[in-house]
Amino acid sequence: MKTELEKRKNLAIKTAKEVGSILMQNFKKPFKFKEKSEKQWVSDIDLKVEEKIVEILKREFPQDDILSEEKTYRIFRSDFKWIIDPLDGTHNYIKGIEIFGSSIALGFRGEVLLGVMYLPVSDELYFAEKNRGAFKNGKRIFVSKRNLNQSTIIYDSSIRYRKKEMLVYLGKLVDKVFNIRMFGSTVRGLSYIAEGKIEAEIEFSDKVWDFAAGLLLVEEAKGKVTDLKGDRWNLGTKEYIASNRIIHKDILRLIGANRR
Repeated sequence: MKTELEKRKNLAIKTAKEVGSILMQNFKKPFKFKEKSEKQWVSDIDLKVEEKIVEILKREFPQDDILSEEKTYRIFRSDFKWIIDPLDGTHNYIKGIEIFGSSIALGFRGEVLLGVMYLPVSDELYFAEKNRGAFKNGKRIFVSKRNLNQSTIIYDSSIRYRKKEMLVYLGKLVDKVFNIRMFGSTVRGLSYIAEGKIEAEIEFSDKVWDFAAGLLLVEEAKGKVTDLKGDRWNLGTKEYIASNRIIHKDILRLIGANRR
């Protein structure tokens, strides 16, 4: 099992770096994109990068299952499942904003064991392995020790979908924290929490390919992750709080108190 994980870890890191080069080669250049749902866009680069990731993974591990954002793949019912977001921050990428990256996670029997995220503009490679720590470019990273009134919070930018509810909770937070940010990229937000630059992220409707690698990274950096009720997250989670642990209970009191 250890050898199998090590092989997949090395391949995931290599793959993330390779597709990062594709993202940079096409960034701020003409490409096609279309609306796949209301105010949700996908570019031909998303599809190109996803195809490349799948090609590399399947070449080495053809029987592993794959769950990805843009396409559906044959199910083998393997114990191993790759969970892929080829381009997290598509809307930023389309508009030439330098906040985007790729996310590759590996699940084993429903539990995330490996997570790799690569942000190619800044050449930042984040990696986490269950019970073995979180790393940025090979160096161990940890969450911050700031309290609530010193904290920077990332808030879900998709307010339009649940405007009334999310604005109420935002109003409860705004006077309790130092400031609030919206990046439009889960890999950016969760990587900043893991390395101690930001204290928490609150999401109301995220997808597993967005967060699988990043939530493991936060936990392995000694942070804390739960859903908005305070329960353990899993691959079916949509709402969550990822934090530096110190402020987690404070946020739950503000956000999660009435959600059970």
